[in-house]
Amino acid sequence: MHPMLNIAIRAARNAGKVIVKGYENLESVEVEEKSLNDYVSSVDKEAELAIVGTLLKSYPDHSFICEEGGIIEGKDKDHQWIIDPLDGTTNFLHGIPHFAVSIALKIKGRTEVGIVFDPIRNELFSAVKGQSSQINGYRTRTNSANKLTGTLLATGFPFKQKHHTKIYLEIFNEFFMDVADMRRSGSPALDLAYVAAGRMDGFWEFGLKPWDIAAGELLLKESGAMMTDFNGGNDYMKSGNVVAANPKLLKEMLTVIRKHHI
Repeated sequence: MHPMLNIAIRAARNAGKVIVKGYENLESVEVEEKSLNDYVSSVDKEAELAIVGTLLKSYPDHSFICEEGGIIEGKDKDHQWIIDPLDGTTNFLHGIPHFAVSIALKIKGRTEVGIVFDPIRNELFSAVKGQSSQINGYRTRTNSANKLTGTLLATGFPFKQKHHTKIYLEIFNEFFMDVADMRRSGSPALDLAYVAAGRMDGFWEFGLKPWDIAAGELLLKESGAMMTDFNGGNDYMKSGNVVAANPKLLKEMLTVIRKHHI
């Protein structure tokens, strides 16, 4: 096992313990509204501290980009961890058992390690660059669908960017006429992990952040899938507009999305 993957798994499981404990005592969880319709809980913050603390014990000089804590610049800027301690906070706060820890490691700008951990189901999605994507130690492959017909797509509503609602619904409607069904789970990190594991055929969403997608990006690549922006390019970390699927289905999805002026 890649040594940094081993430490990242330890960090994710430590955060998972914090999250499960909070989930079992939701009435005691403190909540703040960071911005319109965007919430952070005391559990998000505590889980992030657990992750960063675990990683710093082994790698005290590494740098971090954290959803709650922002950028932490260490002496070693070549190694940068990208962390979402609780992806799916709204689900968590409503008692819906679908959320995850997301941890990625970039070395000199390239993602080398990625983890998405579902602490409720105890499902650990992991990937090391060039070594395949796994779930609980078993290799995963994305689905091979090459047409929208019969597929199951995952998505996320643009709740932070409601000015995109009209365009979003136009795209949704066109997809919905062709696919078998659509899912909106509330955790993009798990959506991407599910595409990598073959549970979903494809995924698309507006306005995500690097910590939502950094680990999922590697899971996808190592399972035979791809991630692009809405133009089919690599600007998704900046734009936050994400499409993910196997290469053939991705092309079909982009054909639909490009019809609409984004």
